[in-house]
Amino acid sequence: MKIVFFGTPEPAAEVLKTLIEAKREVVAVVTQPDRPKGRGQKVVFSPVKEIALKAALPLEQPESVKNNLLFRSFLESLQPDLAVVVAYGKLLPKELLDIPKYGFINIHASLLPKYRGAAPIQWALLKGEKESGVTIFKLAAALDAGPILAQKPVKIEDDDNYETLSKKIFSAACPLLLKALHDIETGKAKYVPQNEAEVTYAATLTKESGEIDWRKPAGEINDRIRALVTWPTAHTFYHSKHLKILKARINSLDLDTREKQPGEIIEIIKNEGILVATGHGDLLVLELQLEGGKRMKAKDFIIGHDVKTGETLPS
Repeated sequence: MKIVFFGTPEPAAEVLKTLIEAKREVVAVVTQPDRPKGRGQKVVFSPVKEIALKAALPLEQPESVKNNLLFRSFLESLQPDLAVVVAYGKLLPKELLDIPKYGFINIHASLLPKYRGAAPIQWALLKGEKESGVTIFKLAAALDAGPILAQKPVKIEDDDNYETLSKKIFSAACPLLLKALHDIETGKAKYVPQNEAEVTYAATLTKESGEIDWRKPAGEINDRIRALVTWPTAHTFYHSKHLKILKARINSLDLDTREKQPGEIIEIIKNEGILVATGHGDLLVLELQLEGGKRMKAKDFIIGHDVKTGETLPS
């Protein structure tokens, strides 16, 4: 079965590696154009491109696939049986979806129809979900609305963040995809329509999504820290400098009668971190990064900075 692979970031690269190691016939790889990255704005390859180059696979990087007659002709010339999409990063127009014999299937990091959209892992954590998962479905014209071919749930542990949950989900996705490909080849594939009454959406995140409101409950703030650890990161301010909070732990969810202000530093715990009051409960900050500095343990940050109890971290 001739497969065209569409994808860009690291999780997509892991799926592509799985297809290569399974000796699947990947006839072409499509990924985003090279982009400048980091402080030096050095142009870097996408993780998917790196894998494609190592495997000497035909590679395409169109700036846009919409109304792109040249790319459409290229795709048609391959006479693909199937296209597999994993976090490609661009909407695929309807005129491309019918080119492969079996259409396009997409790997989505949620249990659809929950969390359609671009940030399903982050929103599952933001909402305090105890379970997420992976869905393989057939692409349709509407956003993440096609019929479901396969699903697998993944438990969300209390200490999971975006990075760990993403790894768990895409580890589950790889064997699920290989089984789905077998089912398609053997005619056993069954597509089940999504229940539109259960649809929820994972809205696009912005830099402002990371702003910490210390008036919120400790659990809700901790969920934000876990969800946004990669980008845009949960943040506050310390001595007028931008302060990223990268890891924390709920210390107490009980209502506090000590008349502390939300964001107030309650206690400096030398061997652990900084205890901060919230709107409901206390949060122990364990890892952070001050503007212009590097990521570090809060217990090390305390040594190099004059952190005092009674100071308030603003929202």
